[in-house]
Amino acid sequence: MYGDSDVIRSRVDRLREQADDIRASADKLVAQAEAVPWHGRAAESLRGRMKERATALRGAGEQHDRAADSLAKHLKQVDLHKDQIAEAESRAEALLADGKLHGFEAPEPGHKDWLEVTFR
Repeated sequence: MYGDSDVIRSRVDRLREQADDIRASADKLVAQAEAVPWHGRAAESLRGRMKERATALRGAGEQHDRAADSLAKHLKQVDLHKDQIAEAESRAEALLADGKLHGFEAPEPGHKDWLEVTFR
């Protein structure tokens, strides 16, 4: 069998959670920098640098979201192929039971070679 859908789905969820955590960290960083009780050039420099860091963190959060989107797209393909394999196996079973597939050598159960099997 190819790809454990539950594991992939879990990883997609975890990437999205991490993206949210990263963005929350960015927001917290900016809020803490803004809350610094002192003023002057050093304080403004600190705030500016923390805003830059927060922007970079938000970018990392976006990268996590894109990775999750890509993995979710992959998951759809994995599930589609698994369904197609199961359908081909079921069809072959039915045809074999009816005696309509003489000499048919079936691929291993769950193997991707089932995707290449055609029935006429």
